[in-house]
Amino acid sequence: MKIKTDGIILDIDGTIWNTTGVITKAWNSAIDNAALPAKKVNPEILQKEFGKPMDIIALDLWPNLSDEQRALLMEKCCEHEQAALKENTEDIAYTDVVDTIKKMSARFDFYIVSNCQSGYIELTMEKNKIDDFIKDSECYGDTKKYKAENLRLLVERNSIKNPVYVGDTQGDADACRTAGIPFVWASYGFGVSDDYAAKIEKFSDIQNLFE
Repeated sequence: MKIKTDGIILDIDGTIWNTTGVITKAWNSAIDNAALPAKKVNPEILQKEFGKPMDIIALDLWPNLSDEQRALLMEKCCEHEQAALKENTEDIAYTDVVDTIKKMSARFDFYIVSNCQSGYIELTMEKNKIDDFIKDSECYGDTKKYKAENLRLLVERNSIKNPVYVGDTQGDADACRTAGIPFVWASYGFGVSDDYAAKIEKFSDIQNLFE
């Protein structure tokens, strides 16, 4: 049975692309420059953290630092990350993500909601050339609200009657349950979930999910 929707809302990391290789180098550079007793990261660590709000990631990674130190270090990590992603020329999007979004946009409206910092959604759209196919977006960096509330904000702002969210972690599933939105689990991503309306093994599978 297909899921009825008039708005497909997408997660970013672990759903649209995998930035962990690029971001590992960028964050470790920021950590080196900060000269704080902060442990470095690797792609495996980042994959476990991505999807969480930035303040939670900072607390998970550097519990030994003060709130002020964590906030400053995360700000520097994000600055290095943005610069590294802008310079990156490697295609790090998952297979057929961009083509599928472009193809389906003739019939469905696409949106993005992420727990990321300000500017990251815009950079994601620019690098993947999907700016023209995303109607609206919301993120933690702009609102300082977590994903469930940002989902509600975006749905209300765009008068979406039957929203659906595509993400890859249990945190995404939890946010969807709180917001009352069906969750599609992207099993190819970073996390696991046992609470979903549908499961996809590759992004292009969404072409057969919705009506």
